[in-house]
Amino acid sequence: MNVDVLGRTLVRPANQSKLAIADCDIHPRVRGYKDVYPWLAKRWQEHLEVFGASHRQPMEKGPAFPKAQPMASRRDAFPPSGGGPGSDLDFMRAQHLDPNNVELGILNPLTPSGQGFQNVELGAAFCHAVNEWQVALWTSREPRLKASVVVPYEDAAASVREIEHWAGHPDFAQVLLLSRASEPLGQRRFWPIYEAAVAANLPVAVHAFGYGGYPVTSGGWPSYYIEEGVGHAQCQQADLTSLVLEGVFERNPKLRMIMVEAGFAWAPALAWRLDTHWRKLRAEVPHLKRPPSEYVRSQVWFTTQPMEEPEPRERLLDTIEWMGWDRLLFATDYPHWDFDDPATSLPLRMSDAQRRKLFAGNAHAVYGI
Repeated sequence: MNVDVLGRTLVRPANQSKLAIADCDIHPRVRGYKDVYPWLAKRWQEHLEVFGASHRQPMEKGPAFPKAQPMASRRDAFPPSGGGPGSDLDFMRAQHLDPNNVELGILNPLTPSGQGFQNVELGAAFCHAVNEWQVALWTSREPRLKASVVVPYEDAAASVREIEHWAGHPDFAQVLLLSRASEPLGQRRFWPIYEAAVAANLPVAVHAFGYGGYPVTSGGWPSYYIEEGVGHAQCQQADLTSLVLEGVFERNPKLRMIMVEAGFAWAPALAWRLDTHWRKLRAEVPHLKRPPSEYVRSQVWFTTQPMEEPEPRERLLDTIEWMGWDRLLFATDYPHWDFDDPATSLPLRMSDAQRRKLFAGNAHAVYGI
């Protein structure tokens, strides 16, 4: 759900929303490499100055979608201090945290974060620096915000070390992966990451985006921005299928997986199809002790942004009923262009109990906060 920001002031009165909100997808912005230099070894500083960072994708500066929006952000989200949307904590407080009564905000740093760097050693060092940056500039200054452990997921051993480094730190709420890795996320090379997350009692969030160096479709590179955008849901469906069928959830019954920013209405149809094929081909995957849908409904959560909006909208309730009201986590995607305003998103008939679970309670439960 996009928000029309024309004619609006940059900030709104505090506590405009009476309902306490847990926002499970807020994007702080690293303005440039130098932002994290205080936590980056001199060797890597010099490397970035001379060579920059090589990425596993043909479009080095990031995905082409959507070009029409500067920095993929709301046009009113540029702080007066400069630095780009999501780079100024005080402005974030005034524009989002305070007026929307955000009592818990989960930070998901994206580009540049170190994830997907072709040089895996540089990626690991940069991920660690970004995690230090989150604590120093964000969570230590704003107790409502919790960080994600950004890991260089293409290097499982380095990712495990990063998770173990931050395990038990009260400022971190989850481990962050991106959906477009070099292989489907259920593959064995990623298993140590999930085991380390379980040991640290941290959920694993799979956020849309990233590039593993391959086309985002099964048949090559798409022609249009719209294909790129729609492809986020397709990539997460492929990842979820891989996670289920490879037995990641069966091996790790305490693993909590959160699918971020790729919709959720596709989950029932995918689960039904997996169950149908599993009944016929279960001999191929004897390690699965339950129907695939049961793993999805017991160990997987989804964020609400961007949500599918059928007509009439009440049909979305059927999807939520199948998934369970405890499976959805509210998210705004602040400060991006398709930001979901808590005051206008999810205009559905809900009981007070359902509304409180969806907007805050479920997040507190899954994160243990």
